[in-house]
Amino acid sequence: MHIHFIGIGGIGVSALAQYYLAKGFEVSGSDLSKNETIDFLRKKGAKISVGSQRKENLHKDADLVIYSPAVERDNPEMREAERKGIECKSYPEALGDLTRKYFTIAVSGTHGKSTTTAMAALVLVCAKLDPVVIVGTKLKEFKGSNFRMGKNILLIEADEHFASFLNYRPKTIVLTNIEKDHLDYYKNLGNLLKSFKKYVKLLPEDGTLIANRDDRNVRNIDFENTCWYSLKSNGKDARLLKKILKVPGSHNVSNALAVLALARRMGIKDKISFSALGKFNGTWRRFETREANLKGKRKVIVVSDYGHHPTEVLATVRAAREKWPEKKIWLVFQPHQLQRTFYLFNDFVSALRSVPADRIYVTDIFFVAGREEKGMEAKVSSKKLVDKVGKKSVEYVPKAQILGFLENNLRSGEVAIIMGAGDIYKTALELGKE
Repeated sequence: MHIHFIGIGGIGVSALAQYYLAKGFEVSGSDLSKNETIDFLRKKGAKISVGSQRKENLHKDADLVIYSPAVERDNPEMREAERKGIECKSYPEALGDLTRKYFTIAVSGTHGKSTTTAMAALVLVCAKLDPVVIVGTKLKEFKGSNFRMGKNILLIEADEHFASFLNYRPKTIVLTNIEKDHLDYYKNLGNLLKSFKKYVKLLPEDGTLIANRDDRNVRNIDFENTCWYSLKSNGKDARLLKKILKVPGSHNVSNALAVLALARRMGIKDKISFSALGKFNGTWRRFETREANLKGKRKVIVVSDYGHHPTEVLATVRAAREKWPEKKIWLVFQPHQLQRTFYLFNDFVSALRSVPADRIYVTDIFFVAGREEKGMEAKVSSKKLVDKVGKKSVEYVPKAQILGFLENNLRSGEVAIIMGAGDIYKTALELGKE
């Protein structure tokens, strides 16, 4: 069977493409721009077209088309597939099919999904349970991949955007937290909560919900077979995890508690779980830390982080302040998506006023193709955000100037947190590069 993926370079779609490559399927695909993921898939045997979307990109032997949720329905490849009578499925629909074939554990929540999934993957591997893993980030333990082939269990990161998780049929759900986000789709927190409740109801009678008691919205989710975890009530475990974890911050201790609760539910010994969690090296663009020499003279610490929600911004900088209490910390933040910035504008203002950073530089909002409302550019901008924050320590710097600005102004021993879900991570990679 031949499967064609539209938007194959995306973090979720690419993992599914790897699954089918590992199963011996023929895989082709397309994407608007080239990235390291596409290079990786090509080396594994996928035939991929990069650039403008054309009907000619659809492989002549395609039996099934799987497309990213960001792909418009009038996409030329989609239209050509429909004209030929080829079945088309969205990424969540296709992943949903897999969840029906395996004992599936789904990690969900507004924040912490990728890190919690990654931690759980490491524990399951160390417990020799041989999981198939599909996660929205790259793991050093999986040789820089967002996928692991296994046999017995399917572990997935289950996204709430577009209510994608309603396509899945897990036996166990790990629920980290619920906070307003994706308001371009949900419009308000009430609708988001309804979707989460509907999702949890998809669990079978003998299913399990692993839930965060510290989150008031999660506490409103009702399921008979719930295993709770909490920083407050699991104090002994939390203290031990704080000592052994390589990733800083109380939010990561909470993520690890979720995994510990899952492991205990599955009968995995604590000795295995704590050992695995202590070895966890973090994930791609989640507090990813390195040293850089600026112009060969000034040594600084660079942190690349994917945070793009006000709560994530605050939690990440607080973790950095906890790790480096005496160092001067700079935050460079690229807001992600015009609509998110518009709908969460006041939350971003509050977060940027509260973050424990010495200097904050907000750069241009990352435009997400296919997910922006017309006219939104006139309603929101990084300049408007900075003006509303109204602090001298918070400034706007254009994206084109940010790298040079950092190279010229950072001093030895300082910490630069480069944060956002767009392309700002490239600045983190380039900083101090000779």
